[in-house]
Amino acid sequence: MTRLVKSVLGTAVVGVALVATGTAQQAQTPTSTRQVTAPAPAPVPRRSPAATPAPSHTLSPALSARQQSELISTYCATCHSERAKAGGLSLAGFDAMKAAEQAETVEKMIRKMSAGLMPPPGARKPDAATLAALTGALESRMDEHAANNPNPGRRTFQRLNRPEYERAIKELLGLDVTAGNWLPLDQKSANFDNIADEQSLSPTLLEAYLNAAADISRMAVGDKQAARVDTVYTNPSYVSQHPWDHVEGAPYGTRGGLVVNHVFPADAEYEFELLVISGENARYEDLDVSIDGERVALVKFENGPQAAADGRGGMALRTEPIVVRAGERRISAAFVRRSDGPYEDLIRPHDWSYAGGGSGGAGITTLPHLRDLVVAGPYNATGVSDTPSRQRIFTCRPTAASQERTCARSIITRLGGEAYRRPMTTNEVESLMPFFEKGARSGGFEAGVRTALEALLASPHFVFRMERERPAAAQSTTRVADLDLASRLSFFLWGAPPDQELIDLAKSGRLTAPGAIEKQAQRLLADPRAEALGARFAAQWLRLQDLDKVKPDPNFFPNFDENVAAAMKRETELFFNDLVKRDRSFMEFYTADYTFVNERLARHYGIPNVAGSQFRRVTYPDATRRGILGQGAVLVQTSLANRTSPVLRGKWVMEVLLGTPPPAPPPNVPTLDESASAKDGKMLTTRERMEAHRANPTCNACHRFMDPIGLSLDSFDVTGRWRERENGMPLDTRGDYYDGSPINNLDQLSAALLKRPEPLVRNFTENLMAYALGRRVETFDQPTVRAIAKKATADGFRMSSFIMGVIKSDAFQKKRVEPAPTTTEAAPDASKQR
Repeated sequence: MTRLVKSVLGTAVVGVALVATGTAQQAQTPTSTRQVTAPAPAPVPRRSPAATPAPSHTLSPALSARQQSELISTYCATCHSERAKAGGLSLAGFDAMKAAEQAETVEKMIRKMSAGLMPPPGARKPDAATLAALTGALESRMDEHAANNPNPGRRTFQRLNRPEYERAIKELLGLDVTAGNWLPLDQKSANFDNIADEQSLSPTLLEAYLNAAADISRMAVGDKQAARVDTVYTNPSYVSQHPWDHVEGAPYGTRGGLVVNHVFPADAEYEFELLVISGENARYEDLDVSIDGERVALVKFENGPQAAADGRGGMALRTEPIVVRAGERRISAAFVRRSDGPYEDLIRPHDWSYAGGGSGGAGITTLPHLRDLVVAGPYNATGVSDTPSRQRIFTCRPTAASQERTCARSIITRLGGEAYRRPMTTNEVESLMPFFEKGARSGGFEAGVRTALEALLASPHFVFRMERERPAAAQSTTRVADLDLASRLSFFLWGAPPDQELIDLAKSGRLTAPGAIEKQAQRLLADPRAEALGARFAAQWLRLQDLDKVKPDPNFFPNFDENVAAAMKRETELFFNDLVKRDRSFMEFYTADYTFVNERLARHYGIPNVAGSQFRRVTYPDATRRGILGQGAVLVQTSLANRTSPVLRGKWVMEVLLGTPPPAPPPNVPTLDESASAKDGKMLTTRERMEAHRANPTCNACHRFMDPIGLSLDSFDVTGRWRERENGMPLDTRGDYYDGSPINNLDQLSAALLKRPEPLVRNFTENLMAYALGRRVETFDQPTVRAIAKKATADGFRMSSFIMGVIKSDAFQKKRVEPAPTTTEAAPDASKQR
C-alpha cells in the first residue's frame, strides 16, 4: 500500500470512527418503544392444530394494580425477598403501579411466567387462569407505558464484518475473497457477529482493512509486476477422501482433494505443488489438476506416502510450469477414482477414510490423501488479460493522455457510489483524484485507477455503515434516512449492500412511501441472495458454528467426518430457508416431518432411496425425527466427544429456543465427568450418572429443568444417529417437563414446547430483531417484540409476518436522536491547554 493511502485514509478512518463512537455513546433514556402492528401478508392455507397451537392463556378478568401486587407478594416474594434474593432478585414491596420504573425486573418476570418457569415446579402458585391474568396485566402496563414514551433505540456505527465484507467485495468487483486472510475474528454478542457496540476499532484492525484494500485492488485490476508468492490451501484431516467422496466443483470421476478459487495476478507461468499424506503401500494413484473444469496436469503418485501422517518430512509433488491467464479461476486438485462400487475387503471400511489417523503397517494399504495445494508464481509474466473484475472497473478507456483524468473521474464516481452505498458528493470525488494522479505518475492509467480503488476500499464510507445524524436540542425520535434504510434492509435480508434498484428508490425518496418497503422486502426475499437468512441469521441463532467444536471420538464413532458435519449445517440452512421461501408457519420449525439431505447424510440418518451429492427434500420414514430437534447440527453440537450430554441438550433448548437460560452452576460443584462411570463392574448409563449428580440439592435446582428435556433426546447418539442402547443397556429416556407433561421422546418434547408457544415465538422475534437492527434487544424493545409476535400468531405464525413485522417496526425505521452538545460542552477549556 502506498504511503499516501496509509497516512491519509488511516487518519480518516480513525477520526470518523471516533466521532461516530462518541456520538453514539452519549447517555440514553431507557424508555420504551411504541407498540407496532405489522401489515397482514397474503393468506396462507390453514395448518393442522398440531402445527398451529392456540395461545397458552385465554382472556381472564382484569386484575387491579393492588391485586397484582398482592399476588406477587404472596407467591413470589417468599423466595425473592431481601434476605433470600433467589436469582439475585428481590420483589419485596413490589408495586405494580410503579412497574414502568423497574422495567427490567418486570420484563424478567413476564419472560419467566410466560414460559411457566415461575413460580417453579413444586412451589405454591395460583391457578393457571390467575397466573395468565397477572402476566397479561403486567404486559399491558409495560405496553401502555411504551406507547406513551416511544423509544426506537439507537446504535453506534457498524462496520462490515467478515461475511459482509466478502459479500460487498463480491457485489462490487465480482471477486470471491476470504476476509479471514486479513481481518481478525468478529466479536459476538446476543448470538450475532453484527452487533454494533461489540465492533471495536483497534490499530490492528485498521491495519487489516488497509492491507485488505491494497491486496484486493491488485487482485481486481491485475499486476504484471506481481512478485512471486506461494499460496497454500490446506485440507482438514477430518475430511474424508474415499472413492465415493466427490468434492463439489472437481471433475466427475475424481475423489477427495481440494477445490479453491484463486486469483492469478497476471498472464504468466505458475507451478502447482501437491502434498500427499497417508497412502501406505498404495500404488499408481493419479492426481488431476484442473482449472475452470479443464485438466492442465496429471501428476503421478507412484508408491508409498510422500509425507508422514502429520504432513512432515516429505517432498511435495510438483507440476511443470503451466501458463494461466489472469483473473479469478477455480482450481481443483483431486485423485482420479480408480474403483467404482463396493470394496472387496472382508471388513467394510469406515465412512471416514482417515479415521485411523492414516497409520498403516506391513501388508495394510491405506488411501493417499491430499493435504496441501500450493500455487507458486507468477513466472515470466506477459501481461494482464481482460477479466470480469476489470470489465466492472474499466467502463471507459482513454485513447489520449488528455482523456485520462475525465475517464478516471467517471470510474471513481461510479465505483464510489456502489462502494459507499449512496451517490458520491463532488468533494468526495475530488478528494480521491490525487490518489489516481499519484498512481498514474508512477505506473500509468491502470495503476492510477488501482490506487484510487485502493483508497475507496480503505475509506470509512465503505468499511463503516454510518447513518446520517440530525442534531436535536433535546432527545427525540427521527426517521432513518431513505438511503440508510435501504442498507438496513439489504444487510438484513441479503447480508450484502443494496442493489441499484433499491438505491435508486431510496435516492428519490420513495422507499418510505406507503407500501414501498414491503414491496422491496418481498423482492429481496424472492432473490437467491436471501439465502443469507439461513447461512447468517439462522446459523448464528442456532449456534451451528459450535458443530465444528465437537469431534466425535473415532474409536467409538469412526463413521463421522467433516463431510457429514458440513452436510448437517447445510441441512439446517436449507430447512430454514425453505420455511421462509414457502412462507410456512414457524411452528413447522418444530413439527416438520421432512428435511433436506444428500446421499451421505441420508445414509447416516438411515433414510433409504437417496442417491447423489445433491440435497433434496425428503420425508422422514418414521416419527423418530421431527423439525429442528431431529437434525444432526443440533444433536452433535450438544454432545461431547465420547458421550451424549442431556445437560447440554436441555440447556440448548432453554437458552436458544425458549430464551430462558438456566443460571450458571455454583462454584466447587463436581462435573458429571468427575462422577463414577461404573458401579459393581457395570458401566453406568448417562442417565444413571446424572441421577447421582442430581442428588446434590444445589445441582437439582437447575437440573430438574434441563435434564428431562435433554433425556428425551438421548435416543440420538453423539453423531445424531438413532440408538436404543447405551453401554449395552436399554435407554431410559423417561422424564417430566417442568409443567408436569411426560416427555420420553422428541415428539413428546415438541408437543410440550408447543403447548405454550409464546416463549418460542417471542424469543424467535427477539433474535430476528437483534440481527436486523445490529444491536441487542433492550428492555424498552419488549413491547415491540410482543406486538410482532401477537400479529404473527394471529396470522398463523407465517414467516413473512415475523420478517415484515420487524421491517415495519419503529425500531427498524426510526432511531433515537441525542441532543447536540452545547457550546460549553463542545469548546475545549483554554485554561487546560497551557
